[in-house]
Amino acid sequence: MGILASLIIGAIAGWLAGLIVRGAGFGLIGNIVVGIIGALVAGWLLPQLGIVLASGTLGSILDATVGAVVVLVVLSLIKRA
Repeated sequence: MGILASLIIGAIAGWLAGLIVRGAGFGLIGNIVVGIIGALVAGWLLPQLGIVLASGTLGSILDATVGAVVVLVVLSLIKRA
């Protein structure tokens, strides 16, 4: 059940990140995949930095969205180069 919840949270985060970072050009499915990757990145990076944004499901979505935005920005910079 945990993996399914992580995928759903990552998909929501990717969709939100796609709305936040306009012009990334990865489309809906690409942004969802980036959201899942961003959720993994944020799940590892934010605790390492000692950052806690919120708790519960809403906090997980917020963390994953931050991670997805970071991943989308990095990927868009690499795509342009």
